Amino acid sequence: MKSERIDRIELMNTFIRIIESGSLSAAAVQMNTTQATVSRRLKSLEALLGSKLLLRTTHAMKLTDDGERCYQHAKTVTGHWMMLEDDVRNAEDEPVGTLRIRAPHAFGQEQLIAPLTQFLQQYPRMNVEWLLNDKAPLFISENIDCAIHVGAQPDPSTISVLLAEVPRIVVASPGLLQHYPPAHKPEDLASLPWVALSTFYQQEVVLKRTANGESRAFAIAPRLSTDSLYAVRETVLAGLGVGIVSAWIVASDLAQGRLVQVLPQWQAAPLPVWLVYPYSRYYPARLRKFLDLMREIMPGLMGMQPPEKAKKSRS
Repeated sequence: MKSERIDRIELMNTFIRIIESGSLSAAAVQMNTTQATVSRRLKSLEALLGSKLLLRTTHAMKLTDDGERCYQHAKTVTGHWMMLEDDVRNAEDEPVGTLRIRAPHAFGQEQLIAPLTQFLQQYPRMNVEWLLNDKAPLFISENIDCAIHVGAQPDPSTISVLLAEVPRIVVASPGLLQHYPPAHKPEDLASLPWVALSTFYQQEVVLKRTANGESRAFAIAPRLSTDSLYAVRETVLAGLGVGIVSAWIVASDLAQGRLVQVLPQWQAAPLPVWLVYPYSRYYPARLRKFLDLMREIMPGLMGMQPPEKAKKSRS
């Protein structure tokens, strides 16, 4: 009897994944199985319920009325099953299973590997799939549990927890600056060659005076535009142009004189760092513990500042 119940939960999970991913083939990829297995499970669920759940053609898939009811009930049943598993197997709230996390490339490689490693060492029954990508997460189609997002507030339909903010500064190589007159105000920077981080600025730069929040904007014509923070840092180091970067990524370059901060009293607006995850009736211990970790360590990472301090600095 126990194996039958497990099979039924598996059938419902497969049906949910088919609907949320949009196809049997996508569901198979997400579940690390074959399309034939997914198709067989769908047929088994339909046979068990005695009803057609999906209408499929070559190019489309549509839920039947019974399929819609099955989907809603399956979400509830599988959610309660997850709660039961956690309660019975994990009375001490120890995280188990796999957590799929999306993080930005540079930030995910440089800042978060050490705390992530410590986290996994603390919870040996848990695994993490660490996916580095600067694009906005697609939680359902990509089967992602949560994402670390840097920049504007994500989709309001998700839950977004503000963790910290990243100061951004203007930097250049000493060699480059030797060929241009000293800059005394933001507008003086317009005549310099630029490297643009296309995710956040391309044809215009906006800087704020740290003392009073006064804002100045000026146009730029970048020698290079890129979506990689690493590429901006490397080309600025090489003397190609001036760039705006997250302060943490050039901390050692500034300390060792490879780069200098230009007009340090003027900075770009700091970037908020969010932990984002889809709404659910139930969150497993592995997600709750990871959220606790991010809240604890993020404001203390190199170059970060707490959201409260950042908000006060802009007021």
